[in-house]
Formats: sequence, structure tokens, C-alpha cells
Amino acid sequence: MSVHAGSNAKEIIVVGSLNLDLVATVPRFPQPGETITGLDFERHTGGKGANQAVAAALAGARVRMIARHGSDGFEAHLLATLRETGVDTSGIMPVQGASGVAVILVTESGQNSIVVIPGSNGRLERKNIRAEEERIAASCLVLTQLETPLEILDETLSIAVHAGVPVMLDPAPVQPLRADILQRVTWLTPNETEAGTLVGVPVPDAEGLLNFVECLLAMGPQNVLLKLGSNGAFVATRTGLREHIAGHRVDVIDTTAAGDALNGAMAAALCNGADPVEAARFGVAAAALSVTRRGAIPSLPRLLEIERFRAVNGDHFQPKELESEVP
Repeated sequence: MSVHAGSNAKEIIVVGSLNLDLVATVPRFPQPGETITGLDFERHTGGKGANQAVAAALAGARVRMIARHGSDGFEAHLLATLRETGVDTSGIMPVQGASGVAVILVTESGQNSIVVIPGSNGRLERKNIRAEEERIAASCLVLTQLETPLEILDETLSIAVHAGVPVMLDPAPVQPLRADILQRVTWLTPNETEAGTLVGVPVPDAEGLLNFVECLLAMGPQNVLLKLGSNGAFVATRTGLREHIAGHRVDVIDTTAAGDALNGAMAAALCNGADPVEAARFGVAAAALSVTRRGAIPSLPRLLEIERFRAVNGDHFQPKELESEVP
């Protein structure tokens, strides 16, 4: 599949967070009360909203972001990064005070632990979303997450659903969600940790995966994409599709933003007309590429990289369909 956004293509709207990522590479995660010596330190533009906006733009989509930045001097770097990758930043408004910050520990094996300080992200207001109502209503798809106040998600869903625009929700950082919120979500895209929290039990092994995904669907979303890390993803839809998308074997350096790479690339593919399975394959390939590089936004692959990766890795097969209809 080729994803190319023409000049007349509808845009993806991203409502979400914009952070400065402070990334420390460590030999291992410290224990409570322990001080360890780090191996390296870097600063990057991040935030799940910004990551997904850039991922979608690099994957070929037209993207506009709705967010807030602070007045602490970080904003020039944050906005420049988004603009350089093709994201429309005219929906990102200033607010006095600190910008959002994420403190990220990354081990040499590529695992990460993240603490997010909302800063300006916590001061995004309903009126900021209502001011973008026409753009949201005219968009192809809305990408959003939980790094902004829950009322922002509620307002975004109200506008999008009224206009018939699909919404892809990445439920991170995970928190309990009302049934009326989940029932308005088109695509719910948790990872294993988030899915386990939402359902109340850990994600099972392959044999129990189908029933687990049924539980996620029963919570209200129209469709589910369960992210399985190196094992790929599982797609389930209200129309009866149940399919596992295999992961790719790669040398993992840093898993930061892998889920964001998947969401952004999948959104770009859906807006280009891909069916859910093809869009998920495209997203899984983007995520696999992202973990071979350090950082969040610096790790996100471009369209041609994803297409070449898929071609080299023979990603054109039909994965085994586990079940064709909902019981």
C-alpha cells in the first residue's frame, strides 16, 4: 500500500499533548531510594499528541494539531520540530507557565519508564476545542490520547460524533473511562498494560486473546486495536473481523513512541482508504522501525522507509484469520 496525501486530501486532526522529553539512558531502572549513574542524556520534542501528529505526517497524511504550549522558552523548539515535519501548528495556542515535560528512563535493552508532568497540556480548555469545531467536522479522522484533561476528550468526541468523524483514542496514561466515552470511540488502541487496566485482568496468552478482545469491545468502542509489542497487534471490529497482525523481528534500541508510531501511521493509512487489517499492518511496520532508533520523534519513520521495510520483510501476506464472525 502506498500512502500519499494529495492537496485535496482531508486532514487528520490531533488533539493532545506537546512535551519536552528529557531522556536518560541507564544501565537498568533504579530501585526505590537508589541513585545510579546514567549513560547518556538527550532532549527531544515529544508528548503522545505531538508524537502521533508527526508519525501521521511522516507517513503521508495532512495533519493539524490542537494543543497548548507554555511560555518557558521551550516552545520555540517544540513548534519548530512540528513544522519541520509538516504538521500544521496554527491550532497550538500559548498559555502562561511551564510547558509539558516528560522524564524518560531508557535501558540499554530498549525498555522505558516515563513520568509525565502535564504543564501547559493540563490547561487546554473546552473553548479551545470548540474554536476548532469546523476543522474537526471537516477532517478525515481525529487522533487523541489521555495526556490532556478528560473534559477535552469529551468535547472532542461530541464534535466529532455529531459530524460523523471517526475518533482514534490511545488510552494513555490509562485511567477509568465512562461508558458514554467509550461508546463514542471509533478505534480504541491500548497496549497490553493499558488494556489490562481497562478490563481489570492481565492480557492473556495467545489462546485467551480472542475472549479478552471481546471484553474490550463489550466496553463500547466500535473497533479495537490491541498493541502487543514485538508480537504485533490484534484487530477486532464490530463487523466481525478478528485478526492477529504479526510483529517484525528487529534489533530493539528504544521502545519510546512505538505505540505512537503505530497510531499515527495507521491513521494515515485509514485516511488513504486502507481497510483495517492493511492499515494495522502499515502501523505495525512503522512501530517496528521506530524501536530501532533512540528518542520519540527522532525515531518515527517516513513513508518511503515504511514501504521499503515492508517490501524487504515480505509484509504482503494474509495473516491467519482467527475468527470471521462475532459469536
